[in-house]
Amino acid sequence: MTQPIFMIGARGAGKTTVGSALAQALGFKFVDTDSYLLQTSKLSVAEIVEREGWEGFRRRETQALESTSAPQTVVATGGGIVLAAENRAFMRRTGTVIYLRSPAATLAQRLEESPLEDQRPTLTGKPITEEMLQVLNERENLYQEAAHIVIDGTQDPASIVDAILDALAAPVAR
Repeated sequence: MTQPIFMIGARGAGKTTVGSALAQALGFKFVDTDSYLLQTSKLSVAEIVEREGWEGFRRRETQALESTSAPQTVVATGGGIVLAAENRAFMRRTGTVIYLRSPAATLAQRLEESPLEDQRPTLTGKPITEEMLQVLNERENLYQEAAHIVIDGTQDPASIVDAILDALAAPVAR
């Protein structure tokens, strides 16, 4: 397989951690769209949102997705990449989309344990567990629609990578 692999899921799902380990296991390049945005714009996600609003950020996110997609590359996407129908269609058409699925409580716990200084601003202004519940309620169908493969994201990263490798070895319905 040489087509890109796209990691999707909510914030805290492990897309960067698992994506990086998966890339290493496959001998692929690894790219994170948030890191790409930071490097190319010299702005954090929070700064982009502050200057351009969420709409401006989402536009940049689509450009980052298209710019980082390449053969033999694992691309960790931002949690909201699935909000744009064009992004869902692009990922399904050009690569294999893997959804790291975890419950809101798991995501909130991870985000509280490892807060990032440049973490995205709150989407709802609510406490993190409530926000993750709301985000998953709004996006679950979009993640499912975009995904070729859905993986239980509650396991440790090595087990998740093993599950992905097993799923990639099996025939995938497109």
